[in-house]
Amino acid sequence: MKKLVFASVLFMSVFFAQAQVSINVNIGTPPNWGPQGYDDSRYYFLPDIDVYYDVNQSVFIYDNGGKWMREKRLPSRYRNYDLYSGYKVVLTDYRGDAPYSYHTKHVKAYPKGYHGKPQKNRGEKPKGNNGNHYGNAKGNKGKNNSKQSDKNHDHGNGKHR
Repeated sequence: MKKLVFASVLFMSVFFAQAQVSINVNIGTPPNWGPQGYDDSRYYFLPDIDVYYDVNQSVFIYDNGGKWMREKRLPSRYRNYDLYSGYKVVLTDYRGDAPYSYHTKHVKAYPKGYHGKPQKNRGEKPKGNNGNHYGNAKGNKGKNNSKQSDKNHDHGNGKHR
């Protein structure tokens, strides 16, 4: 009987350890220009330039003549866009690989120039850098644990009912 209990405990600890590893593998590191408090979110929508950012894959997602592209860099037409200063809508209610399937809804809810509650970036803008990250979408790791919410959306951060 003791051997059976021991074997059960051993099996369950291995099972839970395996589950923890697979969860951690799927989580990307948010960029320094990303908003604080949303380290577990996968997508940002940047309303000023009508572009999504996938944290897990470290890629920008944008419409290129009706085809959604995934690139490590912003398109050249946005080379002067400052990711540190631009507003980021955090899509906290979407699970999947195609946030643009709700593009019409996002553009309507968060038009160009949209700003919800003030945001603080995870990190500081590097000195001597215009903040556009035209060549590099990834930032350093940072910590934050403040989350904002209300009933209809997460203060402009994409959480819908």
